[in-house]
Amino acid sequence: MKKTILLIMVYLSLLQGCSSYQPLIDTSGRSGTFNTDQAKEITNDLQHCKTLAKENSNFVSNILFWSVSPTMDTKYESIMRKCVLSRGHSVLN
Repeated sequence: MKKTILLIMVYLSLLQGCSSYQPLIDTSGRSGTFNTDQAKEITNDLQHCKTLAKENSNFVSNILFWSVSPTMDTKYESIMRKCVLSRGHSVLN
């Protein structure tokens, strides 16, 4: 019974994971890469990263990635986080 409940919870979290993940970004800090903060570009960067993550992940790839990921991230979350980080933002989660 406990395994069934756990599987249902995992399934539901993966279903909503693609649409609900929002990285927590420190907008007042600077990453070590840039001399100025990158917060002025945050809205544009988030839109681009969200589009990239949606285009490069799906339900099956999210489950497969999640099952082998040591951080328990879905593929969508991983792509989103890497994209935002590579654009110079400090991601806290």
